[in-house]
Amino acid sequence: MNAQTCLKKLEYVGVLAFATVDEDGAPQIRNISAIHYEPDRMIFFTAKGKAFCKELLTDGRVQVLGYTKYKEMIRLSAKAVSVAEDEQEKWMDTIFAEQPYLKNVYPGDTRKLAGIVFEIRDGEIEYFNLGVNPIFRESYIIGAGNVAKKGYVITEKCIGCGKCLKNCPQRCIEPGKPYRIQQNHCLHCGNCLTVCPAGAVEKRA
Repeated sequence: MNAQTCLKKLEYVGVLAFATVDEDGAPQIRNISAIHYEPDRMIFFTAKGKAFCKELLTDGRVQVLGYTKYKEMIRLSAKAVSVAEDEQEKWMDTIFAEQPYLKNVYPGDTRKLAGIVFEIRDGEIEYFNLGVNPIFRESYIIGAGNVAKKGYVITEKCIGCGKCLKNCPQRCIEPGKPYRIQQNHCLHCGNCLTVCPAGAVEKRA
């Protein structure tokens, strides 16, 4: 698995949830399908008059979520920026050619007046597969993105009692000095933190 494969899987999903925050700090989610994919980025269309556009232009931070029929969750956390003015028409035409239904929404040249194209070049992709046992998760970057540390770690305070392993739903903790969490199989449920009598488990973020 890698970032490019995750982008391809999102393309197969088709309609994705885009989450932003409005000027009052309230979460906002939209389903977007007017999307074109390049190997290293995502390009999408919206209307200039929509609150979604205002939120992207004001802040830019966005999370994009897709869920496949194979129980794979793919989340892209990034900053969206408007495509360069001299490339707006090219990418708009590309998106409309790939999504013919859009011509019914914005017939003729109305899209050129109403629309704007954004791109996501830099971000973090989180891949989480609940359809396998043990579960599998991993993070990747596109462009200049960064991977945020999440989940839990077991520190040198570990006394080797094994309570964390016994109470781990995925049995993703290995005995040792200290015990070790296999991060790519961890649910991030926090059971290990709850049951550890020595306070050896720490939340990464």
